[in-house]
Amino acid sequence: MRATRLNLMRAFAALVIVTLLAGCGFKLRGSNGSYRMPFHTIFLGVPDTSALGTELKRNLRAADDVVVLDKAEGADVQLVVISETRGRQILSLNNLGRVREYLLTYTFNFRVMDAKGAELLPATEITLKRSMEFNEQEVLAKEAEANLLYRDMQSDLVQQILRRLAAMKAPAPQASVPAK
Repeated sequence: MRATRLNLMRAFAALVIVTLLAGCGFKLRGSNGSYRMPFHTIFLGVPDTSALGTELKRNLRAADDVVVLDKAEGADVQLVVISETRGRQILSLNNLGRVREYLLTYTFNFRVMDAKGAELLPATEITLKRSMEFNEQEVLAKEAEANLLYRDMQSDLVQQILRRLAAMKAPAPQASVPAK
């Protein structure tokens, strides 16, 4: 009887604390997934067929007041892709010498330039790694799992790029050219 009453009081106290936190407007910084970018227009130097480029464009368009341009002319900043690679390495073997585990890697190198060609963010490399167990009797399922892991790494990569873009120094304002 006494233990039940004590548990009920604890549950009520926890409910009161959660209600107070929710009511006061508390939320983790960046928890809504949007970032305040220090620029208004950006050109992404990624191919149109790139899944990473498509996801990055979608996330940038969701940010407040950011316009993704199709041409570098007129953009406040340009994201220049140096390289984008995916890799698969053998991580471990079983006692018969067959693959037991792979290490999947996704590496993205880029730099950010302003409209005048000055470097705002020097060459930056982001490398993500995931390990994946392998079973040769489930090859198709493991290929689907690898694709899912690569998509997860791509989403993580986009979020890391957005955080780096949001943290960089704002580009110098462009001087307007007087009309003649």
